[in-house]
Amino acid sequence: MEEQLLYCGGSQIVEFPRISKARYTRDFSWGFYATDDYEEAYRQAYRMKRMGFINKYRYREDENLKILRFEKPMEEWINFIGGCRNGYIHDYDIVIGPMVDGTIWDYVNEYFAGRMDFDKLSRHVETEEPSWQISFHTLQALECLRYEGSEVVHG
Repeated sequence: MEEQLLYCGGSQIVEFPRISKARYTRDFSWGFYATDDYEEAYRQAYRMKRMGFINKYRYREDENLKILRFEKPMEEWINFIGGCRNGYIHDYDIVIGPMVDGTIWDYVNEYFAGRMDFDKLSRHVETEEPSWQISFHTLQALECLRYEGSEVVHG
């Protein structure tokens, strides 16, 4: 399996990624999140109040892990995110799929409230062209990452 370069933008250098429980859950529940989109990681790092960092990792997939892939925004993806953001805990080691930003989340909320059907939601999501993310949910999944270094982004 070919290695892939991943990035994680944030407020600190993360040489040893970890899975931590936070006040709220994210798109695919609690986990360590990265992206293959350098610009997305830059945006995440840049929004830090003082100084941000872009952490770089080499990722090599382990075929023995339980991996869920969403190849494109679809109803299953929306329902999975809605569940995870409301506390659903899944048993996947890794989840890969589109990222839900604030604008897309507004549309998702309209969908769950019954004020928007999936076809209309899908058109909005495609217009926004979401970034892709990969989330790691177990220690075995984190073993697929090798830290490559970090760079400073001044906010």
